[in-house]
Amino acid sequence: METKQMSVTFDRLLVNIGEDFNPETGTFRCRLPGAYYFSFTVGKFLKKMLSVMLVKNGMEVQAMAYDGYQNQGRKVQSQSVMVSLKPMDSVYLLLQENHHYTIYSNVGPYITFSGCPPPVDAYYDWRRRATIEEPRSAFSVARTRSALGESRGRRERDALTFDVEYVNIGGHFNKTSGHFICHFPGAYYFAFTVGKHPRRAVSVKLMTGRGEVRAVVFDEDMSWRREMQSQSLLLSLKRGDSVWLYSQQDDGYAVYSNQGRYTTFSGFLVYPDVLIHS
Repeated sequence: METKQMSVTFDRLLVNIGEDFNPETGTFRCRLPGAYYFSFTVGKFLKKMLSVMLVKNGMEVQAMAYDGYQNQGRKVQSQSVMVSLKPMDSVYLLLQENHHYTIYSNVGPYITFSGCPPPVDAYYDWRRRATIEEPRSAFSVARTRSALGESRGRRERDALTFDVEYVNIGGHFNKTSGHFICHFPGAYYFAFTVGKHPRRAVSVKLMTGRGEVRAVVFDEDMSWRREMQSQSLLLSLKRGDSVWLYSQQDDGYAVYSNQGRYTTFSGFLVYPDVLIHS
């Protein structure tokens, strides 16, 4: 049986630099090639499930926001990912077209969709009378399979690894090891979303250095439902610093994902030290 989806459209436009986004169709059309960062938050209607996909060029699913709990309450789910685009590529949100799935919003609003264009590669320093090349470092990855914890008596904090690579500018992220290594000192933005496995809790930490915990997502609900948790932050990094995600390894914990790519991890350099201290 074919599954139908409908595009999510918007009635309020806050920013539209370049006018590449059409709120009436909900579609962003790329003009300038490069790596674009997209984030979206969607509200879940009471007594309904939630399933919204970020798609590229039709039906290429890049990431998903999902909540399978049909309870009385309203809530929101968020997701973010960086995608490499060519001219005329399109990106938009799709809602599962089924009476079990509904998105909720009001004048609040609960539903938002944002995208950032490629960073500027260079700028002109009038004081030095020279064109300064900016260092670039960015990655965005996803998992298409779950990671189940198991009590093995181990104390090593192995990084969560990934099998889908959207963007890896500079090659500073190793999806096999799950580690990002800083090559350009400065302020970096990191965001991650993880899916909760049925009948398991979820506890994922953003780690640096030798195991310093910088941010956490946590949900100890052991019910059958699948949902997601998101977290983001800015970190000041030095050359050689490492950043990775650690999922609790006890058998009561797990991270859920599938081809819908519930679990994602992104990061990029925002302000290199050369700009901060100039």
